[in-house]
Amino acid sequence: MKTSTLLFQFLQNGLVLLVAPLLLGWVNQCRAWLQNRSGAGLLQPYRLLFKLFHKDAVLADNASVLFRSTPYILFGCMWLAAALVPVVATDLPLSAAVDVIALVGIFALARVFIALAGMDIGTAFGSMGARREMLVSFLAEPALLMVFFTAASISASTSLTTIVETLAHRGFVIYPSMAFAGVAFLMVLLAENARIPVDNPATHLELTMIHEAMTLEYSARHLALIEWASSLKLLAYITIGFALFLPFGITKAGNWAALPLAVAALALKLAAAGAGLALLEALSAKQRVFRVPEFLGTAFLLAVLAILIHYLLGA
Repeated sequence: MKTSTLLFQFLQNGLVLLVAPLLLGWVNQCRAWLQNRSGAGLLQPYRLLFKLFHKDAVLADNASVLFRSTPYILFGCMWLAAALVPVVATDLPLSAAVDVIALVGIFALARVFIALAGMDIGTAFGSMGARREMLVSFLAEPALLMVFFTAASISASTSLTTIVETLAHRGFVIYPSMAFAGVAFLMVLLAENARIPVDNPATHLELTMIHEAMTLEYSARHLALIEWASSLKLLAYITIGFALFLPFGITKAGNWAALPLAVAALALKLAAAGAGLALLEALSAKQRVFRVPEFLGTAFLLAVLAILIHYLLGA
C-alpha cells in the first residue's frame, strides 16, 4: 500500500469531518434567505458544537451503558460511512469495503442503536420517536437497496468505487432507469435525514417530530456527537448521490495534481445540492406522519420501476 494513497484516505476522512457541519450551515442559510430571513450564518453549526462540548452532561438516573455509548457509536458509524464514499478520490485503501449493501448495513446499525437509546430512559417521547424511526427505516431501506441495485446492474458490481469508475468513464450516456432511481433516491434522502416533507429538524412539536424525539434526553458532548453525526449522515447521502448520478470530478488516489480540481468540483456540487435541498424544503410542507408510508412507498415503486426498465429495455 503506497503512502500517497494512505494520505489521500486520511485527507478524505478529515475533509468529511470538517465539511459536514459547514454543509448543514449552508443549507440552513439558504433556507433562511429563501424565507426572507438573515439566518444564523454558515458557522453556526460549529459554534453549536463548540458550546455543547464545553457543557456538563446531565444524564437520567436510570440511563444504562447503551444510552451513554450510543452517541459515540452513532458518530463512528456516520463518520465511517462518509469516509467510505468516494468523495474526492477512488482506489483508496478502504475501497474494498465500499460495498453498497455494507453502507446500508452501517446506516441500519446506527439506527438500531439510536432507537434503543430513545427507549432506554422510558420516556413517552423517546419511545414514540423510536417507533416512528423504525417505521421510516422499514420503508426507506428497501427503496435505497433497489436504487443501489439499479446502478450495480449497469456497472456489474456492488462496489461503489467500481460504479463511480464505470459511470464516470463511459461518457455522457442518458439512462432512463437512473432517472427514476434518482427521484427515488432523493425521496429516501429526505426521509432518512429527517428533512421536509417527512420531518422538520427545526421544530420540537411532539405530534410531528421523529428524529428529535429520540435525542431529547441527551445534552452536552453526547448531544454534540449526535448533531455532528446527523450532519455527517446528510453529507454521506449527498456524496452517495454524487457517486451514483454525478460521478464527475473525482480523481484517483495518489494523483496530487488533480486534487485541487477534485476538491473544487466537490465544493461546487455540495453548494448546488445544499441550495437545491433548501429550495425544496422552502417549497414543500410537512406531511402528516400517516402519509409518510405513502411517500416512501412511492419511492420504492420508482426504484423498482428503474431496475425493471434497465432489465427489460436495457436502458
